[in-house]
Amino acid sequence: MAVRPVDAMSAEDTRLLTLDELRAQFRAVGEERYHHQHPFHLMMHEGRLSRGQLQAWALNRYYYQSMIPIKDSIILSRGPDPVFRRAWRKRVVDHDGDATSEGGIKRWLKLAEATGLRVDKVRSGEGILPATRFAVNEYLNIVRSRSLLEAVASSLTELFSRDLISLRMEKLRQHYPWLSGGLDYFEARLTQAPEDAKFAVNFVYENAKTRPEQELSIQALRDKCDILWAQLDALYFAYVQPGWPPPGAFRMNEEGA
Repeated sequence: MAVRPVDAMSAEDTRLLTLDELRAQFRAVGEERYHHQHPFHLMMHEGRLSRGQLQAWALNRYYYQSMIPIKDSIILSRGPDPVFRRAWRKRVVDHDGDATSEGGIKRWLKLAEATGLRVDKVRSGEGILPATRFAVNEYLNIVRSRSLLEAVASSLTELFSRDLISLRMEKLRQHYPWLSGGLDYFEARLTQAPEDAKFAVNFVYENAKTRPEQELSIQALRDKCDILWAQLDALYFAYVQPGWPPPGAFRMNEEGA
C-alpha cells in the first residue's frame, strides 16, 4: 500500500501506532503475504515433492542463504550507532559462523547434500534459476538504497518465520525421513529468528518518528515477502507446472532424481 501524503491523511491515519499495533501490522503482512501459503510449500508439507524438486529448492534457496550475511553486512555498515552495530553483527556471525559455530550457510549445505546434491556444485551456484538471482539481488538493492529503517524492517519476516520452520521440520521428517540428518539449519533458526525479530521490531518502533515512516516500514516488509514469494514462483514454474527450467538451470534428471 502506497503511503499517502500527510495532508491527505485523516487524524487517525497520522496517529503513531503503538508498539503492539505496529507489531500487529507486521504480523498481518505475514498472514497475507508470507510464503507459507505458496503452492510449492504446500506441496512440500503434504509430501508431494519429488527428490528432484527438493533438490531444486535446496539449490536455489542456497543462493538466498548465501546472500543473507552480505545483506546484513550492508545494513551493519549503514548503522551509525555502535550499539546497533554490535547487535546486528550477531546476524552475520549466525550465518557465516566463527571459531565456535559453523554458521547457517554451512548448515544449509548439509541440507542440500542430504537431498543428494554435490556440495561443491551447490556452492558454485551452478544451475540456479535466473529469477532466483534477480529476486535475491533485489533484496540487496532494498537494503542498500532505501532508508536504514526500511532495511531493518525488511528483515521482519523473522517475526513469523518460527511457525513455518517448526511446521517444515515436522513435515520434512514425516514425508522425507532421508532429510532428517540435514535439518540443523532449521533447529538453529528456532531460537535465532525470534531474538532477531524482537530487536528489529523495537528498532523500527523507536526510530519511526511519524506514521508515514511506520507505513514505509510496513511496505518494506511487504516487499520482502514478495521477494520470497517470487523465488517460489520461479521454482514452481521451472519444476512443477509447466516444468520449464530455462537454459543453464538445474535439470532434475542430471542429478539422478
